[in-house]
Amino acid sequence: MNEHHTRALHFRSLHVPGEPLVLVNAWDAASARIVAAAGARAIATTSAGVAWSRGAPDGDALGRETAVDVVRRVAAAVPLPVTADIESGYGDTADEVAGTVAAVLAAGAVGVNVEDARHDGGAPLRPVEEQSARLAAVRSAADRAGIPLYVNARVDTFLRGAGGIEETVARAGAYLAAGADGIFVPGVVDRDTVAALVAAIPAPLNVLVGPGAPPVPELARLGVARVSLGSAVAEAAYAVAPRAAEEALTAGTYGALAGALDYGTLNELMRH
Repeated sequence: MNEHHTRALHFRSLHVPGEPLVLVNAWDAASARIVAAAGARAIATTSAGVAWSRGAPDGDALGRETAVDVVRRVAAAVPLPVTADIESGYGDTADEVAGTVAAVLAAGAVGVNVEDARHDGGAPLRPVEEQSARLAAVRSAADRAGIPLYVNARVDTFLRGAGGIEETVARAGAYLAAGADGIFVPGVVDRDTVAALVAAIPAPLNVLVGPGAPPVPELARLGVARVSLGSAVAEAAYAVAPRAAEEALTAGTYGALAGALDYGTLNELMRH
């Protein structure tokens, strides 16, 4: 059993309902090392942060090669399991999605997020049968590579206003049957709804959090298995730039830069 396979098995073992894996999503090698140094058990990428850092908007606009290159750099930068947000798979067909997964595995990832949202101006979500076929292709690609990839199927019902608990649970069941290992439902942090999803979905549940969401210990009590910060960390990091620019260009002062990581600390972090 090689290191990649061992790391993939370890990552799978971190998904325990009631003892959530907390993922502070990174978007490049530096942010990944910062998160790792803080004591993270695994690293997840954020598709939005990755896209913004590479000059593209989020929403399937980034090319596959560019996305995979970031995964490769992140995986090489940290000695932790890495799970990649691959949006809807960077491909129009199930076979193309399988090609993306093969490339992501070759880059060193041990997990993927695959969403069922559409970004082509049509219906908000892909039909269940189509998305199930795409997830089956993801699983087949991982099986061919011999890596027990953790497939986190993202259900965007709440995020896109395309359904409630019943539709979410139905989609989750279909996706699990197609080969998914866990279910990610962004857009919901209401305690009663989260508890209902945990009870109805026979797989680890992942929720997306940010300011105002219940704290991790409370989500743990509800039975959540994975907690993601998503694009929020990148958004917060980038928020310093407009504040610093406005202050320097108007008042001529630099208070917005207080509390920054110092040059030496950050530079040394990137030497290892």
